[in-house]
Amino acid sequence: MEKYMIPCINKQIWGVDCLGCGFQRALVLLFQGKFIEAFHMYPAIYPILTTVLFVIISKYIKTDFNKYIKVTLIILSILTIIISYLIKMKIIT
Repeated sequence: MEKYMIPCINKQIWGVDCLGCGFQRALVLLFQGKFIEAFHMYPAIYPILTTVLFVIISKYIKTDFNKYIKVTLIILSILTIIISYLIKMKIIT
């Protein structure tokens, strides 16, 4: 499966992981049923997938709170990406 994955251009050029490094491998682990391993590979996998799922569902089910839920999920996803990246790069502990 690894031979079909898109390589990280940032890592190839500068040798440093990008904010998305690990997402594809985490997605593969998720499809294999390895939920904890997927989280360890890329902690933002669950907030991102929850956001995508909510956006798809909100196209069909309209409520007064869709906008607020969507914004909250997007902010949660972005914060998870940034914080997990900073921890991975050992900028924060």
